[in-house]
Amino acid sequence: MSVMATELPVDPYELWLRDELAGVLELPHDGTRVEVIGGEIVVAPGPEVVHNLIVSDIHDTFAGAKAIDPRFSWRCLQMQDLDLSEIHDGYIPDLCIIDRDVARLAGTAALRKLVPNQLALAVEVTSPSNAAEDREPAVRRARPSKWNGYARVGIRRYLIVDRDPKIAAATLYSLPDTQSGSYQASESWKFGETIELPEPFGISIRTDEWMPWG
Repeated sequence: MSVMATELPVDPYELWLRDELAGVLELPHDGTRVEVIGGEIVVAPGPEVVHNLIVSDIHDTFAGAKAIDPRFSWRCLQMQDLDLSEIHDGYIPDLCIIDRDVARLAGTAALRKLVPNQLALAVEVTSPSNAAEDREPAVRRARPSKWNGYARVGIRRYLIVDRDPKIAAATLYSLPDTQSGSYQASESWKFGETIELPEPFGISIRTDEWMPWG
């Protein structure tokens, strides 16, 4: 669900940045996720098992590549806060893919939130309650989605796994246009096909066990 920003006496982004937004909204500690998307507060319940298994499959593929080749330089972070200060949004991607040197520096600095230029790839897996927040927005949508936000701040690649039974596909977006807040290129794979992430990742992700919702 969404909560209009005007219902709060202060900027919701500032509350999110200070890790106070969930407390102000009195949200339960049950995996409920609160983000600021297009200037509006969006609250989503904790995801179901199938959603988490897909996230785990992607994470495990990156970890497997690292185990095979110690030179593989990519690391995965789940449920990591991402501060989009340029547009006053705050997201929690399902996965953030970052370079190992970036990971080391962020760990040494004890960072609580990453910023866009630290990400090589953002990953979202849709759920029925908030799929529209992750997708390229429909023509009639009044405010930007995360698809727009990721492009607006220059996230180089965005992978969305859309579990809607009418779609059931993964799409990799690239070539962000920061001015328009849109991606200029994309490639898609239906569930059952193998995702081929291009360089600099160069890995294949199997999707034969992925299931749509419902």
